[in-house]
Amino acid sequence: MAEPRIRDDRAKGRLEAFEGDTYVGVVVYFVLEAEPHALVAVHTIVEGGHEGKGIAGALVREFYAIAAREGVPVVPLCPYAAKWAAGHPEEAPVPPSDVVRAAKAQLKATPELW
Repeated sequence: MAEPRIRDDRAKGRLEAFEGDTYVGVVVYFVLEAEPHALVAVHTIVEGGHEGKGIAGALVREFYAIAAREGVPVVPLCPYAAKWAAGHPEEAPVPPSDVVRAAKAQLKATPELW
C-alpha cells in the first residue's frame, strides 16, 4: 500500500490524507496559543472503506514530524494519537505537563470548534 499524500491546512487546523485525488482521512488540530505553541491533536478520522490501510498512523506520524521540524511539542488529546504516541516513544516525545494543561484549557474554552 502506497503512503497517502498528506497536506497540512494550518489555517483550518486540518492535516489531510489523500489517495490520489480521494480524501481519506484527517487529523483535526489546533495550535496552542500559549508558549511554546504546541500542536494539539483533537480528532483522527479515517473515511469509511479506508480503514486498516495505515492512514491514521501515517497522519499522526507526519503530525509529529511537522512539530519536530517546527521545534514544538505535540499534545495528543485525540485517543488514537495518544495510543499511537505510546507505541512510538522514539517519534513521539511526551509533552510537558504544563503544556498539556494549557492545551486542555484552550480546548475547553473553544468547544464550538471541536
